[in-house]
Amino acid sequence: MFYNPAMAGDRDLGVALAKALPSLEGRARNGWEMTAATGVRGLRLLVESNAFDRFLFTEANPEAFRVLQRNCARFPGATAVQGDARSPPDGAPFDYVDLDPYGSPLPFLSTALASVAVGGVLAITATDMMVLAGAQPSACRDRYGARPVRGRLGPEGGLRILLATISRAAERSGRSIRPLLAYSRDHHVRAYVGVEDRSDAPVPVGEIDPGTWTGPRVGDRGPFGPLWLGPLFDPVLVARLRLPDRPARPSEVGRFLERVQEEVHVDRPFYFEANVLASQLGLRAPPALDRLFAALTARGFRVARTHARPEGFRTDAPRTEVEQVARQLSGAE
Repeated sequence: MFYNPAMAGDRDLGVALAKALPSLEGRARNGWEMTAATGVRGLRLLVESNAFDRFLFTEANPEAFRVLQRNCARFPGATAVQGDARSPPDGAPFDYVDLDPYGSPLPFLSTALASVAVGGVLAITATDMMVLAGAQPSACRDRYGARPVRGRLGPEGGLRILLATISRAAERSGRSIRPLLAYSRDHHVRAYVGVEDRSDAPVPVGEIDPGTWTGPRVGDRGPFGPLWLGPLFDPVLVARLRLPDRPARPSEVGRFLERVQEEVHVDRPFYFEANVLASQLGLRAPPALDRLFAALTARGFRVARTHARPEGFRTDAPRTEVEQVARQLSGAE
């Protein structure tokens, strides 16, 4: 499929992020869409964000490339090249590189990192969620060198495996990454990361040992990871995110932005769900979220809903506190 209408909301988010990026001292950016297909993602960035003056599009499939050529010819600043994105093109480095392949991005990752300028942005999508989210753990170990989290938290675990993989690859090339906006949606994960020169700061990549982990229960067949255990969001950038002028999915994207702008204040690994807590603790009914939030806040903890699940929430309270509050609200204590 060369054009996927189901990803229209995701492309809306890309425009929103590009518009929120800080200016480059008055000059526009140049970008590269590595596996462009029809070019719809990059063309929307070029035309709608006003953040780019040039965008290169590469596509290997001859049929898709013919469509891409016609599309790019309509827009000044767009250039289409037929070729394999595993080799850096003329024009590198780029201020913005977008990698949105079918399946795993790993075959293109080293080229992507080599082609983004220091201070630039790398956007990466992964759709191999059977692997990343734990349904195929042996494939995850072979492909990403990680033990995945299974079950309802699997997609976020996959996102954190992807970020850890990008971080390790960046380190090998003398770079470091900083997530700007990283999320799981539908059947994919996507990460926008800033790329910088490597620093001496500790890299928040590690494993979760279920025996010592104090966050939401992630299963007992660990250790899990390596995972990115740092923030998923940049607070300053997230605060600037606004719905694009011509969104394809305004309601969907508007709700997502509202949720992320709440979630950024409690940017902790993994999330709780009231119904899951009730099941794990043998409660008669899930605690009401408003009462649960109020009780945790009264104890001095932060709490916020998450983009990942409609009823999910993140908190800096340890699991023992969350479970104690849930029991009290259900009358089990």
